[in-house]
Amino acid sequence: MTESAQLSRNKEIVLDFLNTAITKREPIEAIDRYVGDVYIQHNPNFADGPDAIRAAFPAILESYPDMSIEIKKVIAEGDLVVLLIHTKMNKDDRGNAVMDIFRLDEGKIVEHWDVTQAIPEDSANENTMF
Repeated sequence: MTESAQLSRNKEIVLDFLNTAITKREPIEAIDRYVGDVYIQHNPNFADGPDAIRAAFPAILESYPDMSIEIKKVIAEGDLVVLLIHTKMNKDDRGNAVMDIFRLDEGKIVEHWDVTQAIPEDSANENTMF
């Protein structure tokens, strides 16, 4: 597979993972299909390993039944896929700008970092966060 084809494939994997897990509300199916046996988590609120996200993801979706994501940017380089996402926990939420970084190995997500910033009501400039 060419490098360009691999980068496109990595983007597809991560986008389908999030679409299946959050939009379709099928987190266990998404984890089973796209997460590797080794899963390194850099978010300090979650433990390492696929079993940790198998336990956490359904509970998050149950707590926030109207949670939604809108993917604004997707960048792939090497074995990394970076996403800029507008995440809302309910329809009235201003939401957060979330930067997710996923590392893939042999077609599986094996590592994750994220940074979250609340979307303020007022801004010192005219630019959006996206």
